[in-house]
Amino acid sequence: MCSFRRLLASMPALSLSSALIVVADAAEVTYALTIANGRVPDNMRLIRVKQNDVVKLEWRTDKPLTVHLHGYDIEQELKPGTVTEMTFTARATGRFTVEPHIGRTPSGGHAHGDVLVTIEVYP
Repeated sequence: MCSFRRLLASMPALSLSSALIVVADAAEVTYALTIANGRVPDNMRLIRVKQNDVVKLEWRTDKPLTVHLHGYDIEQELKPGTVTEMTFTARATGRFTVEPHIGRTPSGGHAHGDVLVTIEVYP
């Protein structure tokens, strides 16, 4: 019974040290993205990162608009002549799109335009 208690007492420390190792492998990555005429250049439309990376998207635009990162549910208003940062930790893996909001739907929601960027998050 005594050794079982010692084992239980050591478990949180094991979990914490494992979590610290995962975080230590994370990178901070920055992508400068420019929207011109409603599009991001083809060579910047696919971004690949690793899970737990801290991702910073630096947006520039020629027209005011709101962009939405699906899956992380982050929205950011963009204005011409400024750099707007969208920063998140890539915790969820998979493919996530960034799309502009282009207006309201009859039900009161919002509609999306064409995909600006796809972010792939790998384990």
